[in-house]
Amino acid sequence: MLAFITTLRHPQNSVDYGRVELLLQETLRSITQQTSDEYIVVIVGNRRPQFELPARTEFVQVEFAAPAPATGAQTARAPFVWDKGTKLGIGLIAAARHDPTHVMIFDADDFVHRDLAATVEANPDHGGWVIHDGWMYSRARNAYVARSDFNRTCGTCFIVPFAAYGVPARLTEHASQQDIADAYGERLSEIMGAHRNAESWYREHGHPLEPLSYPGAVYHVDTGENHSGKSLSGIARPLDARMVREFAITPSRGRLSTWWSAFGPLAVADHVKRLGGRVAHRLARALKR
Repeated sequence: MLAFITTLRHPQNSVDYGRVELLLQETLRSITQQTSDEYIVVIVGNRRPQFELPARTEFVQVEFAAPAPATGAQTARAPFVWDKGTKLGIGLIAAARHDPTHVMIFDADDFVHRDLAATVEANPDHGGWVIHDGWMYSRARNAYVARSDFNRTCGTCFIVPFAAYGVPARLTEHASQQDIADAYGERLSEIMGAHRNAESWYREHGHPLEPLSYPGAVYHVDTGENHSGKSLSGIARPLDARMVREFAITPSRGRLSTWWSAFGPLAVADHVKRLGGRVAHRLARALKR
C-alpha cells in the first residue's frame, strides 16, 4: 500500500488561505483518481479543510505555532523546514496505522500520475523510486513543460519504503514539535522538510532509489501560494487531453488562446516589442519620403 502524505502551511503564512484549500482540493482530485485502491492519504495542518475530504483521506489537526511572521507565502527556509518537517513527522505516525509498504510525500498543490499506487501494489518489496523526469504546469497560463532533474526542483518526487523514515513507535499524533524533531533527527531537515539533496541521503543510508520509468508528477507553479515563488516562462505546451487524463488537472476557467498559453507573457511581450520596432521603422521610412 502507498501512503500519500502532505502538510498545510499555517494560515498566518499564506496569502489567501481559501486559495490554499482550493489548491489542496484540486490536488486531492488528482491523487484519488488512482487506478489502484491500495493507497491512503494523510493531511496534517492547523485547520481542517472546509470541504468534504474524499474517501481514503484523513486529516490530522495540530496546534503548532506559526513558524514565521505574517509575511505571505515566502518565508525563511529554516522555519519553513521546521514546520513542514514536524508536520510530516506526525503524518508518518498516523500513516503507520495502515501499515503501508511505501510513502510518497507530496506538496499540497501538485498533481500525481494515476498509476503510482498500482506501481507500488505490483512491487511491494521494491527499494523505492525517484522522479527524475516530470512536468511543470502553470494554471495561470494553462500550459506545461517537461522538467528534467525534477527531484531537484519539486518535493513531490520520492516513493520510498516506509522503513526509510525510521518512524518512532513511542510517539503519538499528539507529540510536540520538539519531541518530533528529536525523534527523527537529521531526517527532519534532509528528507522531510526539504528534498533537494534527499536522493543522495537515501543512497548513503542504504536506500538507493530507482528512477521512475514514467513522468510521475506535475509541479504546479504560478499559484500565488508557492513557497518557492517559481513561475513558468517561455515556450510551453497548452494543456492537453493526455495531461487531464493522467493527472486529473482541471483546466483553468476562461479560455486562454493557444498562442498565449504556448508562449506566455514574457514571449508575448518580446513579440509585441519586435512588432513595435517594425512599425516604428516603417513609419520612419515613410517620413523620409
